[in-house]
Amino acid sequence: MKIICLVKYVPNVEDIKYDYEENVLIRDNVKLILNPDDAAAVAYSLKAKEVNPDLSIEVLTMGPKSVRPFVEDLLRRNVNKATIISDPAFAGSDTYATSKILASYLKEKEYDCILTGSKSLDGDTAHVPAQLGELLSLNQMSNIISIDQDSFNEKSAIIEVESGDKTLTYRMSFPAILSFRKETGYELPYIKYENMSLDVSDKLNFISNEELQLDEDMIGLKGSLTRVANTYNKNFKEKNKIVVKNDDQGIDYVYSFLKKKGFV
Repeated sequence: MKIICLVKYVPNVEDIKYDYEENVLIRDNVKLILNPDDAAAVAYSLKAKEVNPDLSIEVLTMGPKSVRPFVEDLLRRNVNKATIISDPAFAGSDTYATSKILASYLKEKEYDCILTGSKSLDGDTAHVPAQLGELLSLNQMSNIISIDQDSFNEKSAIIEVESGDKTLTYRMSFPAILSFRKETGYELPYIKYENMSLDVSDKLNFISNEELQLDEDMIGLKGSLTRVANTYNKNFKEKNKIVVKNDDQGIDYVYSFLKKKGFV
């Protein structure tokens, strides 16, 4: 069985900077982290590999070459292969252009399913998994909170999906795109001590537009259909802190506050 885990490295929310002229995030010299939803997808794939050692995992990401050390750390966790799609021509791509770039690589690959996150911290649109499903003619499901391990095979899997205040159960036929939420409880394992300095360069591949041969008018800023109407900084008002004691007066105050807000 072969899985491709589609992941994204996003700016740490404390370091995010924005180019207001181009309306794009500035990603240079910003501390990056593995998108939490995507981390859950990789964690599940590694868990499945423990049960089925013959399972093959490829990690695919699109971004600057500076993500290499982070990707190498996933390889040190028992991922079989990793591919970084990187090219200056891709800079500024919105979700539409990004999906086209990723699809151009994936359409030539063989896999049983694609695992990814439902959304990313830096965009929060949840567009890419669904758009890839459309471009690749694959079934796609978002907001997955668990996959039944016993049912996970080359043909299908039983999944649980969060939908509002309900949890729904589906059987998904493969190939398909399964998109996780970070609340799954699947966590990446630590790198084994003996593998912390392991050379994994032979498992890492870089792909540029020289290989994909995409029209540069259809990617990057030129190929992005999203138009940002306006951007602004949100200013938060400082609120007064109220400290109450654990007595009748304090309890009455908290109860009145919660009742006013509609919680009781």
